[in-house]
Amino acid sequence: MIVLLLIPLALPWILPPLARRTAGRVRPETALWTITAAAVALAVGVLACLGALLLPLALTIPPLAAVSELVRPLRAGPPLPVLGVSALAAGVLAVTAVTTLRRAVTEGRRLRRAHVDVAHLPHTGGLCVLDDPRPDAYALPGLRGPGRIVVTSGMLRSLDPREREALLAHERAHLAARHHLFLAAAQLAGWCHPALAAVVPDVSYAAERAADEAAARAAGDRALTARAVGRAALAATRGGRERPRVSPLAAGAVTGPVPARVKALLTGAPARRLAPALLAMALLCTAAGTSALAGAVRLHRGVEVAQGERPAG
Repeated sequence: MIVLLLIPLALPWILPPLARRTAGRVRPETALWTITAAAVALAVGVLACLGALLLPLALTIPPLAAVSELVRPLRAGPPLPVLGVSALAAGVLAVTAVTTLRRAVTEGRRLRRAHVDVAHLPHTGGLCVLDDPRPDAYALPGLRGPGRIVVTSGMLRSLDPREREALLAHERAHLAARHHLFLAAAQLAGWCHPALAAVVPDVSYAAERAADEAAARAAGDRALTARAVGRAALAATRGGRERPRVSPLAAGAVTGPVPARVKALLTGAPARRLAPALLAMALLCTAAGTSALAGAVRLHRGVEVAQGERPAG
């Protein structure tokens, strides 16, 4: 029973290599949805299994055992290893909860501060121009309303008019497709398991590639879009952007592996909708879910026995 609940805690380590292959070989929109969904599904499985593993230790506490109507101790395996694993699960859950809360509060403050910084600026169609010589551009998600595209004066001076339009189309695509929600979901999953944290860059890359493709369609010129992305990233690098990114949720055209994105724009994005990596991710999530469910069922039967009942089947 305990072994079945431990399997979903190990399976997330298989996802990072699958995510990398998917991000590079599958259409960006498909890769974005698939990788994010797999990360979230595995994170839910991890939390569910940690919660189930906590149960044997919790039910050794007399008041909880009385509430659960246990008439004998819960037998989930050899007592010492089971209680050790249960105590470890309790510690991991506590650390995860505290870490998630602290990081969520920090990200919320960063987003609010970013909105305060541009709240006084006039905007046309959601576009704000920040008077700053350092080249930068990003899509700032809205807290309670529509988001804004923020671009610095330094970035505008670095591009010609057509390149500016391609860059702004990229940022508009981020807001229209709500890419910040995918990035937020991936971040939350990463806070639940270290292996899932390694998937966050792949989700970010897929989001940037999806925005690149949308910008190329809007501009009607893939080479122009590639040039705009490359020159924007080069300008940001030469400009020595001192301040960190406003927030990981504020996607920008100069983030991620820019050379790979430019190459994909110039050579044409892979058009395959399906790839072996997609099937492997589906099987991975299925295996994690099946193992977690089987372990939970057996644990439930153990609780029924401890309650003095004869479990069905």
